[in-house]
This record gives sequence, structure tokens and C-alpha cells, in this order.
Amino acid sequence: MKDIFIMLAQRLSLGVVTLFVVSLIIFLGVSLLPGDAAQAMLGQSATPDTVAALRARMGLDQPGYIRYFTWLGGILQGDFGVSIANDREISDLLGWRFANTLFLALLAAVVSVPLALTLGILAALYRNSVYDRAVNVITLSSISTPEFFVAYILILVFAVQLGWFPSLANVGPDTLFFERVYACVLPAATLTLVVVAHMMRMTRAAIINLLASPYIEMAALKGIPRRHIIVRHALPNAWAPIINVIVINLAYLIVGVVVVEVVFVYPGLGQLLVDSVQRRDLPVVQACSLVFAATYVLLNLSADILSILTNPRLLHPK
Repeated sequence: MKDIFIMLAQRLSLGVVTLFVVSLIIFLGVSLLPGDAAQAMLGQSATPDTVAALRARMGLDQPGYIRYFTWLGGILQGDFGVSIANDREISDLLGWRFANTLFLALLAAVVSVPLALTLGILAALYRNSVYDRAVNVITLSSISTPEFFVAYILILVFAVQLGWFPSLANVGPDTLFFERVYACVLPAATLTLVVVAHMMRMTRAAIINLLASPYIEMAALKGIPRRHIIVRHALPNAWAPIINVIVINLAYLIVGVVVVEVVFVYPGLGQLLVDSVQRRDLPVVQACSLVFAATYVLLNLSADILSILTNPRLLHPK
């Protein structure tokens, strides 16, 4: 137990350092964008006094290091600042949008995780069969296809030709649960098709690797059915890599939804990020980027912890 707490402290410390470095990269990346953000927002017809006033309001008249530490200090206190575009608290904008992104990611995960595990176990159970080869071809094709292309194909088939689902995922704070699910079917299906292939292939590889272990061969020599060997002996020992890839794909479902949200005009954090970039709303861009980075770091930390809890041998790499 002591080793686990030490590991947790090390991982948390590394996560904090990573977030600090990421916040610095985000701030520098936004600050080094070409052009004057105030001039771009006001247009070429703005007077110098108006531009100077907006620059002072955005803090662009201060040195970079002062702006960075002021921004970082506000975030540590839960204050992301105020949006330049609509003069609203950024935390209010992030709350509802991030909840929508989480809902879409969880909806895709509810479908993709059980589906990927089932396909991966069956592929390992019937290795080198017609089923295994067909699934491998389909999953490789799915991984190789860009998200936006998958999204447009789904819209063409299920929204335009069949008319089963809406092509735009228009949801609001007052949208009922089942109406929200219905509106998110096509975005969730797009994310599912993208991530299920990776999870399935990792599940298959982990189980096939364990099937070559001596204790698995001994179980087979005892006459235990192959299905029971995989479910009762191979799968429990394969949970560490499987959990790792599942959590990483969950991180992708949350962080990598930008393209999908833009295609379906879904009011999530990714759509807010794109809209803020177009408006040159730099505080919102920085806040969205940091939220995405923090989510990815936390989920990767969770993957490490769950992998070690399911396989304590990882505490002792020697």
C-alpha cells in the first residue's frame, strides 16, 4: 500500500509539472499569433484610441510575463477571466459547453467500450479465421479514414437519404435526455467508429500475447474449454493494457471531438474553441486549451493508476 501512495504522489507531481509546462506553451502559442488581436477584433476602420483602449482591457499593453502570471494566478483561484467577444465570464461559458462535450464522449464510450472488448475477445478466440481477418480489415479501414469524412458519410446516409436522424446536433440547456441522445446519435456514431478499432486491436493483441503464457498452455492441457481460458484466465491478466488503451481513448473522445463538433454544429467545448479562434477571443482560446490539456493529463494519470491497481507487478518494473 505504501508503494501505491508513493506512486500516486509521483504521478500527481508529474501531472502538475506537465500542466504548468502546457499552460506556458498555450500562453506563448496564443501570444505569438501574427497580427494584433485588438486590431483584428475591431477591424481596420477602428481609431488608434479605440484599439489602445481594447489592448489595455485585454492586458496586451503589459509585459508577457506579467500577463502570464496574472492569467495563471486567476486560474488557480478558479477565475478564467472574461470573454472579449461577449463580455461574459469564461467559467460560465465553459460549464455548459464542457458538460455537452462530456455527454457526447460518455455516450460514445457506452457503445464503443463494450463493442471493442467483445470484438477483440472474439478476434483472439477465433484467431486467423475469416472473422478475424474481416474485422482487421474493417478496423484498419476505420482507423485510416478521417473523422470528418466518416461524419459526412453518416450524414449523407442516415440524415439525407434515410432521414432517420438530424444532420445537426442542436441541443440546449433545456433539452430532454432522450431528445439529447437522439440528436447526438450521429456524432456519437462517428466517434465510436473512430475509437472502437484501436481498442479492439489492443484487446486482441493483449489476449493473444497472454495465450502464449505457460499457465494458459497448462490450462489447455487440462482440457479447459478455450472460451473459459480466455474469459477466466487470460482476460483478468490482460486488464492492465486494456484499461490503459480504454482510458486513453476516453481522453481522445473528450479532447479530440473538435472536428466532430464542428461538423455537426454541436455546442460543445470544441465548437467554442473554434468560434473563439475565429473571433480572436484569446482568453477563451487559452481557457479551452487548458481545460483540454488538464482533462488529457488527468485521464492519463487515471490510466496509469488503474493499470497498476489491476497488475501490482507494474510497481516493480525489474
